[in-house]
Amino acid sequence: MRLIILDRDGVINQDSDDFIKSPQEWQPIPGSLEAIARLSRADYRVVVATNQSGVARGLFDLETLMAIHEKMHRLVAEAGGHIEAVFYCPHGPDDGCDCRKPRPGMFCDISRRLMVDLDGVPAVGDSLRDLQAARAAGATPLLVRTGKGRRTLARPETVTGIDVFDDLAAVVDQLLA
Repeated sequence: MRLIILDRDGVINQDSDDFIKSPQEWQPIPGSLEAIARLSRADYRVVVATNQSGVARGLFDLETLMAIHEKMHRLVAEAGGHIEAVFYCPHGPDDGCDCRKPRPGMFCDISRRLMVDLDGVPAVGDSLRDLQAARAAGATPLLVRTGKGRRTLARPETVTGIDVFDDLAAVVDQLLA
């Protein structure tokens, strides 16, 4: 079984500069749920690695974050897919934790808990910090144009040598080709 690591906001669901603060605000990007279902049918282990500093900022609590993730799991399951685990960092940008992307702590935790080497594992993100964390952990960063992806691409020096896709569905098309 192969592994893929997905960022959440901007890859699976619509992103917001004001944060996704409730299950009602969590809306899938068209085609993303079906893309995860295709990965599941192809025997990929799908995990999510997401910064959720809205918790540290007091914009929502852990119970609300769990409700958002329950909605994501339910909608993915309804589409025929499965997300094995969601790894998240609840800390703020100034907390100095190792789990907040661009640091690789969350990826290292995934590697340790799932007992898998991340060398060559695709890690799909829409921001520079997603790409940096993946690269630092030995995974293969892939950039999507959804979410903050177009902004990330506006700084081409930061994405040199990284494959770029329109969205998660396009990543899955390539992986399963």
